[in-house]
Amino acid sequence: MKEKQIAHLIKKHPLSDVWNSHPEVLSNNYEEIVEPPPIEKIIGEMFAIGQFYYYVLNVANSTLSNHDPNLLPMHGLKKFPKHLKEIIELIHPDDIEFVLQAERMTIEKIQEIGWEHQLNLKCSYCFRMKTGKGNYEMFHHQALHTLKDENGRLHQSVNIHTNIHHITQKNPYTVLVVGIGERNDFHQMQYRNNENIELPHVELTKRETEILSLLAVGKSSRQMSEMLDISYHTITTHRKNILAKTNCNKVSELVKKALEWALI
Repeated sequence: MKEKQIAHLIKKHPLSDVWNSHPEVLSNNYEEIVEPPPIEKIIGEMFAIGQFYYYVLNVANSTLSNHDPNLLPMHGLKKFPKHLKEIIELIHPDDIEFVLQAERMTIEKIQEIGWEHQLNLKCSYCFRMKTGKGNYEMFHHQALHTLKDENGRLHQSVNIHTNIHHITQKNPYTVLVVGIGERNDFHQMQYRNNENIELPHVELTKRETEILSLLAVGKSSRQMSEMLDISYHTITTHRKNILAKTNCNKVSELVKKALEWALI
């Protein structure tokens, strides 16, 4: 009976072919997740500005769990989606091809870096999603890999979707793979349909990127000093350097550019 129930949950979706092409690193054995990942810690590793929600994705059969309550009102849903296919159906049809390519790009980049580092890499890109108002708005998608199976294949990830429409409606069609924790990776990849659009070259250090993300969510220099355990003077110096490198005069302008230039 249990096998029949699991089989019933496995549904094909647009990302299925992308993931199935890498069976050596993506788990295809379903196991019920007894304990959810430490969501609060994971949120701390992610960039979230404005309204956002998260959910846990079981990679083997694309089922979802541990949904954040914000998901329902943000998309005008009455019940939590049980399968990734239901989330994908909220994406603007014109952005689906980009999402497929973005997933391929992240998998290939992680493969290049080394699968052993997968749990210390974060992937992000933007696309439009249908909201509770009935229109499509720009969302910032982030994926953090949280659990591997006994064979070292990805078993679980946490996805965070943030509505950034109030900041920008411009999609850079750029994919980021960045390091978290001890990793210093920063890989910015352009979608093939966007190759003729040249993004400004801005080189930020890992610390500057951390501070940029904290500025974007409204943290003060005093708060950042405590969170990062560095002096207030050092924080203000980093802030000045970030504003100078991006040619910005205020934080609101900085956040808009950072999203449109795919810096965070």
